[in-house]
Amino acid sequence: MDKLQRTNLYKQAKEWVLEAGQRIRETIDDPRTIQTKSNANDLVTEMDQETEQFFAGMIRKLYPDHHVFGEEGFGDEITSLEGTVWIIDPIDGTMNFVHQKRNFAISVGIYEDGVGEIGLIYNVMEDTIYTAVRGEGAYKNHHRLAQLPEEKQLKQAIFALNTTWMLPENPFISHKGVHELVKTLRSTRTYGSAALEFAFVAEGIIDGYLTMTLMPWDIAAGMVILKEVGGTVTTADGQDIDMLHQTTILACHPKLHSDVIGEFVDLKQ
Repeated sequence: MDKLQRTNLYKQAKEWVLEAGQRIRETIDDPRTIQTKSNANDLVTEMDQETEQFFAGMIRKLYPDHHVFGEEGFGDEITSLEGTVWIIDPIDGTMNFVHQKRNFAISVGIYEDGVGEIGLIYNVMEDTIYTAVRGEGAYKNHHRLAQLPEEKQLKQAIFALNTTWMLPENPFISHKGVHELVKTLRSTRTYGSAALEFAFVAEGIIDGYLTMTLMPWDIAAGMVILKEVGGTVTTADGQDIDMLHQTTILACHPKLHSDVIGEFVDLKQ
């Protein structure tokens, strides 16, 4: 994909994201049809489904050779990232969407042969969009995001951590190290949307994000955006990300990455 192709694709993707967001805002107070997926807290609404259908339909009409990898099942059967693949979460933070009517995002990452080329995260109710085109920096609306500072210490850092897996026993991680991490950090936050947590790390309002169970559509856009400001994204034990399956995530300022991996994260095998 050359620079002109990326630019044109970015412009079209952004137009569709903003259009989808406007539709959500206009209907935010409408009655919802709410269902559950993997468990009682894994929610999906008709708006999640309609929004993914909108993207899938537009992509197939204008870019018939592209592929769609989506959360709600309206995409293609994806077994590799060969070619151009749109990785879409139509509403990231559905529980926030249902309960709060805010703090959720549309997340769209466009990958070419496994490389993240374009990322868009739209904080719908705040009408704030985070964007990046590979090699061209990251932006919040029309303002370019600064590169992350050269130095950062854990005792001065704020991390996004999900307390629902951090506090009770779970099969993914040994608790002692995480508890020590929390005591070392300046503070923690929980936003309930992986896409927004990635965006906030890129913006520099938090310094890291650690979580145990995310899918490719949760992280595809955020990885592109965060890398453009110098952030580091790996699994929680420092491995490369598998963009086809569920994964753990450590996304943070690069100076903090080795400290967290080396001192605090102990994944259960």
